[in-house]
Amino acid sequence: MSILLDIFSNRAILAAAAAWATAQILKVILTLIVSRKIDYSRMVGSGGMPSSHSAMVCALVTAIGFREGFTSSIFALALGFACVVMYDAAGVRRSTGKNAAVINHLLDGLVGNGFVFDEERLQELVGHTPVQVCAGALLGILIGTLIG
Repeated sequence: MSILLDIFSNRAILAAAAAWATAQILKVILTLIVSRKIDYSRMVGSGGMPSSHSAMVCALVTAIGFREGFTSSIFALALGFACVVMYDAAGVRRSTGKNAAVINHLLDGLVGNGFVFDEERLQELVGHTPVQVCAGALLGILIGTLIG
């Protein structure tokens, strides 16, 4: 039981979890504002504004920096991890979403001409724009500063 208590009292973990949850809640709110409907799938879905991945890793990095020092090796490791996650979100995963959109469009055209396709559509909202990544990063830094 002591291990669970240690994990749940770890400020870096708390900051990361709070940043992720806050970003996911903001996605629901922003979707409501833009589309005028509540989409609870945004609570767990990837992609969108702000990037919950960026918020989480930046909160983690910030909390570690305040707790362990900004010159510590663990801070350097966390910063490297955060950079890879954010690069992936705005680069590879965003490209994956664009490719999925093109494939879905092509399949829609084929299905309309008698082609049978039984598989579900590819998920298009998997990555982030650079603005979404930056917004998530700023949110994470703020929460990491407050909690860390």
